[in-house]
Amino acid sequence: MSDHEAITRLESVLDLQRKAFIQNPLISIEERKTNIKKIPEMVLNHKDEIREALNQDFASHPAAVSDFVEVLGVVARASYVISKIDEWTASEFRDVDPQMFGKSKGEIRYQPKGVVGNIVPWNFPIDLSLGPLCEMLAAGNRVIIKPSEYTPATANLLARMIKEAYPEDLVTVVIGGLDLAKRFPQLRFDHILYTGNPAVGKIVMGEAAKNLVPVTLELGGKCPVIMTPGSVTPENVKDILGVKMIKSGQMCISVDHVYCPRSEMENFISEAELYFKDNLADFAVSSDNTGMISERHLGRIKRLIAQAKDAGVRSITLGGEANASADTRQLPLTLVVNPPKDLDIMTDEIFGPILPILPYDDLPTVVNDINMGERPLGLYVYSDDLATANDVINKTNSGGAAINCAAIQGAIPALAFGGSGNSGMGRHHGVEGFREFSNPRGVFTRGRPGEDLINVFTPPYAKGLQFVVEGGYQHALKSLQGA
Repeated sequence: MSDHEAITRLESVLDLQRKAFIQNPLISIEERKTNIKKIPEMVLNHKDEIREALNQDFASHPAAVSDFVEVLGVVARASYVISKIDEWTASEFRDVDPQMFGKSKGEIRYQPKGVVGNIVPWNFPIDLSLGPLCEMLAAGNRVIIKPSEYTPATANLLARMIKEAYPEDLVTVVIGGLDLAKRFPQLRFDHILYTGNPAVGKIVMGEAAKNLVPVTLELGGKCPVIMTPGSVTPENVKDILGVKMIKSGQMCISVDHVYCPRSEMENFISEAELYFKDNLADFAVSSDNTGMISERHLGRIKRLIAQAKDAGVRSITLGGEANASADTRQLPLTLVVNPPKDLDIMTDEIFGPILPILPYDDLPTVVNDINMGERPLGLYVYSDDLATANDVINKTNSGGAAINCAAIQGAIPALAFGGSGNSGMGRHHGVEGFREFSNPRGVFTRGRPGEDLINVFTPPYAKGLQFVVEGGYQHALKSLQGA
């Protein structure tokens, strides 16, 4: 299908879903549960095809990661949402002044927004399509998913799975290239979720703003690890390296760089070398190593490494050498020790198997360095002293954070997931995700008219409002005097 045809279909299904929403603006809670239950059924029934599609798109993709993240992670999220939907959708009653409003009631009713668009990235193409879909459907919305053009095999599989599970006027997938991607945020959705980089995020937000369409932006960033003095242990080093190697660093909340006490930096490097020697000696050609998503991205990572080496920066290759003749686009992990701040690996999100190690002499300097940069999507502190770890977190700003681990905050279905500043805005996951895709509608229900003072809001004011105003001033003054 050409992009022109894809755009025509997008506009058609958007119109179809909008009409369906107008016809049925409040899907019942039981029907929402039924819709969400189709998600785990879908991924479990197609788990082998999901493995195959991911391996085709990445050239090398660990089957265990496909199963754990893209299948079981989605199952867990759907199950959690189903278990909470009755609680989330219930009205929340708010305080109403009985002297002014008598027995009237005020409440928040969570109303579906309407038709939600999801622009999905290439790194977790199933999880970031179907995961947010759980909360979107829980809120009673209709959804159009646009997968990345970098994952054609997974996109086609996703489209087929969705078509088998849902009518087109409830959930559908549109597939296309750059022109479709440009057109998508220009349309009048009721909400758009975009996951990707800040540069494109600004374009999406700018186009959506022309129609006053609200957006949720998940934009990544340079997520740091801060190792406090004494925290460079074999277990912690293993944990950091392990997270970095998930998807070969192609993860928005992956470890981007490590702040390490200067006196412990060589110990960190030694522990890293020992861990790879004993466990991942041939990682560069292992089936556990995810390939770079494209030749372009592979070339970019190689250029970043070459730039550091050309600048005379100490670089250490871990996991053996890549097979230059293979088509798997795999790379080893490269540690880059104390690189200057003007190198591209220090200014750009790395999104690959490169790990800068930055020595420091005092913790306040690290906190200041983080605060002077863009706010990251994740921030990770390793320390035996929880007071110190929490002090670092409290003095910095990031989308999410973790103590004595990295990236796990993004795997918890109940924890809000999102960015801050340059790393994004809005949230999905958990109740915050449900509310993100809902309209919190304030509803006031009047009690008996003779038992409230609502009529004083309307003229003539001399008969009632002036009396209420005078009483209000007296009450305010007494409150100030008693404060």
